[in-house]
Amino acid sequence: MKQDPVPSTPGSGSGALAEEKLEHQPVSDLEEPIGPSLRERFATHFSEKVETKDGYLPLLLCCFATGLTDGTVYNAYGTFVSMQTGNTIFLALGTSGQNNRPYGWARSLCSIGCFAIGCATFARLHKLIGGARLRRTVLFSFILQTACVIIAAIIIQSGTVDGHYPSNRDPRDVNFTEMAVVALLSFQAAGQIVNSRGLGVSEVPTVVITSLVCDLVSDELLFAGLTKNGKRNRRFIGFVLTLLGAIVGGWISKATGQVGPCLWFVVALKAFISLYWVGTIPLQRLRKGA
Repeated sequence: MKQDPVPSTPGSGSGALAEEKLEHQPVSDLEEPIGPSLRERFATHFSEKVETKDGYLPLLLCCFATGLTDGTVYNAYGTFVSMQTGNTIFLALGTSGQNNRPYGWARSLCSIGCFAIGCATFARLHKLIGGARLRRTVLFSFILQTACVIIAAIIIQSGTVDGHYPSNRDPRDVNFTEMAVVALLSFQAAGQIVNSRGLGVSEVPTVVITSLVCDLVSDELLFAGLTKNGKRNRRFIGFVLTLLGAIVGGWISKATGQVGPCLWFVVALKAFISLYWVGTIPLQRLRKGA
């Protein structure tokens, strides 16, 4: 006698087929795609190119820092560390025996030489790191600049170099250790102008007033509306900030009787700019790896 087949419940066949498909389906298809790791997302973030407009604020702050350092260091050590036109004249006067500071020409020569070395070094480091516009490049550049100013401030703070203002030493005495401070500050100042060129903000060279004023007043759109000439605005602001920086540096030096406080102020500015280049990664981007 033929036995009747066992009746199946509705949907049991389709359920078996579904289970069989699941068994043979690759595990990777069942899971959500895994995005880049946190490390990879940070690497991507610091490999991004910085837009030119993002360089306006930090480079204008560098103008203020230039005024602070030059206004302070010139009064203390008789040389500039950023504006090399003045140092060239001091060097020429010293060569002709007309420099009224003993070996002042040597300080000026030191500043010019270290500034030139700084320009060459920063330019090649930018190329080595991957390009002048990369976020990691400008971040590294300003970290290096900050470190140079910190070392110079520590040298003065420790008493290795006389940091009093006005100086307690006899004007006829020559302390060549002062050149260590001049060298460090001149080297880091070069990084600013290299950054301005690399980011395409050449209208704010940060260490040169002569060309800045020339470009400002010779601009055909000098009297255009406030929102119609951004380069003119930045040149004017850069000039004013450099002037204010020198004034503030003179006030601080006179009030404290020390060179160090102004340099620590510059350290704070450079550290702030470094943090600015770090930027922020939105939480959504960190979660999704977008």
